[in-house]
Amino acid sequence: MPRYRSMFAGDEELGKKDDDHRPRNGSIVPPSGSTWGPMPRMRRRRLLVLLAASLFLYVFVKNIPTDLGPSKGQIARISLGGGSGQDETTSPAGPPPRSQVQSEAEKHHYNGIIKFYSLSISLYGISKTLGYKQTNKNVLFAAGNLHSMSKLVPIACEMARWNRNYVHLVFMGRENTPMDIIQEVNGVEDNCGVYWHDARPDYGPWSSDPRMEFSVTEGLDYINGYMHPQAIITDDSTVEEAFFIRGIRKKANEIGKSIIELPSNAAQTLMWITRLDTGSLKAWHKTYVDILIHAPPDSSGSLIRLLRSIETADYSSFRRPRLTVELPPDIDPPTRQFLETIVWPPIDPSGSLHSSQVQLRHRLSREGLTTQDASTHLIESFYPARPKDSHVLLLSPQAELSQNYYHYVMYNLLEYKYSSYGLKAPESKNIMGFSLELPLMHLNDSKSFTPPPPKAKKDGESTSDNEQPRQFIWQAPNSNAALYFGEKWMELHSFLGNRISAQKRHLPVDQRPQPRRKQVSEKYPAWMEYILELIRARDYYMLYPNFPSSESIVTVHNELYQIPEEFITAETSPTPESTPLPAIDPNDPYVVDPATHAQRPSTNSEPPLLSMPLLSMLPPPGDLPELSDIPLLSYSGEILSPSDAGRQAVAFGRELRREIGGCGDTPQKPSKPLTVEGLFCLDEEEEEEEIPLAPPPKLTDHKAKTKDEAEEEKQLRSHNDNKIDPSQKEETAAEFAAHLDRQAGNNNNNNKEAGKKKSKEGDGKPRADTEKDRERKKEKEKAAEADEKPKAYAKIGMERKTENGLLQGDDKSSRSQSGPGTVETKPSPAL
Repeated sequence: MPRYRSMFAGDEELGKKDDDHRPRNGSIVPPSGSTWGPMPRMRRRRLLVLLAASLFLYVFVKNIPTDLGPSKGQIARISLGGGSGQDETTSPAGPPPRSQVQSEAEKHHYNGIIKFYSLSISLYGISKTLGYKQTNKNVLFAAGNLHSMSKLVPIACEMARWNRNYVHLVFMGRENTPMDIIQEVNGVEDNCGVYWHDARPDYGPWSSDPRMEFSVTEGLDYINGYMHPQAIITDDSTVEEAFFIRGIRKKANEIGKSIIELPSNAAQTLMWITRLDTGSLKAWHKTYVDILIHAPPDSSGSLIRLLRSIETADYSSFRRPRLTVELPPDIDPPTRQFLETIVWPPIDPSGSLHSSQVQLRHRLSREGLTTQDASTHLIESFYPARPKDSHVLLLSPQAELSQNYYHYVMYNLLEYKYSSYGLKAPESKNIMGFSLELPLMHLNDSKSFTPPPPKAKKDGESTSDNEQPRQFIWQAPNSNAALYFGEKWMELHSFLGNRISAQKRHLPVDQRPQPRRKQVSEKYPAWMEYILELIRARDYYMLYPNFPSSESIVTVHNELYQIPEEFITAETSPTPESTPLPAIDPNDPYVVDPATHAQRPSTNSEPPLLSMPLLSMLPPPGDLPELSDIPLLSYSGEILSPSDAGRQAVAFGRELRREIGGCGDTPQKPSKPLTVEGLFCLDEEEEEEEIPLAPPPKLTDHKAKTKDEAEEEKQLRSHNDNKIDPSQKEETAAEFAAHLDRQAGNNNNNNKEAGKKKSKEGDGKPRADTEKDRERKKEKEKAAEADEKPKAYAKIGMERKTENGLLQGDDKSSRSQSGPGTVETKPSPAL
């Protein structure tokens, strides 16, 4: 008997659906208790397992581990705050909710949603800075801890006081110290002029490093959308927070902004950065400087002293310059040993890969150099890859640099080349470079040089500052220590190449350019004369220092001075037997006075090198003057106005074009960019001097004909022409014309014309191939081969046939009489 009763009652309509028994009033009648049997009982063990699983799941959810790193979903949502509720505008005080903290290492545990409660208010208040434009005057200082904040605050306030930029300072650290307390502790006054921004996330002191890094990147992204800073300035990466450095570098690279990391002593050594505008700051990492040193023979002591001063100089926050040393044929053992140990740039202590930027160039020829060879050799040593951003710093082995020399180089370069003033001022286009040395003698070494007095100040300015020495511009190059802009160096390449070509033209002796009188003393290198001509013809000038400090940026030592190699003669050489010395070149473009070769520069006073920060050397308040406010000197030392300098440049350029360039009195044509082609007319002379072509040889016979043979051939031509029917002569001429046109590349049109003529002359009936048709087929095959030759060659052949009368079909070799009234043509000889 079954253990359980049947679930359904015994009824005859057991299998029938219940639809027929539905109550009429629509109510649902529950099944009676007698219909369903008792349910099976659940075992107690299964119930206990279910309860244990539920309890384990509850405990796991309440105690999820936090040391696994943040989830992307947890910190993907960012909020600037600013909602309607009080909880959306006020940063929460106290730690985020958590059961307990086991140790101090787990203090930074929070990875929740990031909210910036104070950033929106400050960003909405900078609309007048035109931050919505991609190009503006906004500069952003950013700090990740209070220590870096205290170093950046005085620099930011100093930059804001100069009123050349809109200065912003943002704090992205963990500390909860209010911004007004930070300003008060750092002595910020009301006239600071800095825009303050608080980009700290909520629960900063308890946030994990990945959350803080993500907060820095997203905060900078919001700031860039409202501000578009042109440059970002931070503290040294060695003292900043690691999460801050990673986050700001990553986002700055994405948005294409440069980061300037200030050194630890920036407030003392790099305070001149506050005088720069956004144009200069944008080009901070964009400039490339190559140091070029030409070492003469037996100069190991001077060269080693110079290289050591380069190594010990301060290059903090800058890209290291590349170093190129031109070595003589015979290298001294001390020089060789020093070059084996030099490491440039210095190895990074962080352990990053090191790449050497030292290039040594060794000259092979032991023969003496002429002035042109020496000039070409040095100018070819550098060619800018980026004319606008690559520049060359020429240094003499007699020079010794101060520790802060590169600060002066970058300060002048960024101000006069890349600033908004440098890009707009008309005088800045005429700057060829700037010198680090204040010369003591004129170019011709005739007398000592005295710097010009400063210009008178404008109305309304104090006159006491007039007594302070200022910089000046001079139409004179420098070979001891000077930086030349890349664009002007490319023009020098073009000028020197055309100048040498003009001197070596194949002209009669009476028409060759006469040597010009030298304006530069022979104690300077020969290339100085060429660059002086370029400066005078193009109205260029160099910027020279003149500061009240007794210290200098560079010192030129004269105790180991040597005459330039190209000016050494047998009379002036201390060891005439060591190296073959060339005599004075009679084809030299300049008149050299042999009596001046033995001159040595007088022992000049050597001022001490600059040891203090750069701003202490500059006149107060430490900014560089505008070019229109400083005096201008001619190459001979006379004070000029800009208009007088322009007129002298036009007159000298006209003289140079007439005497050297071969242009005569023709008007000057504009030059291509980065060239000086307008000063020379060498290409025009080559076009005028066309070489006449020799007359082509006649191809009627393979041997020359005498007068009698030529007269006999002429009579035979006239006799045969009289025997030929005029209609046949016309047909023959048309066939020859079609054949020659096919050789010139006009086969299709001439075939159609010849076909039309033949159809008119014929009776329209088909005819059998004659000997004439077979010859014509051979001509077509010959013409197909000739079509593969250049059209110009076929054209020359046609002209030669025209001269020999072959177009008329009247040559002996081009026809044969096979019968009365018929003419057979043969292909012309191969050309």
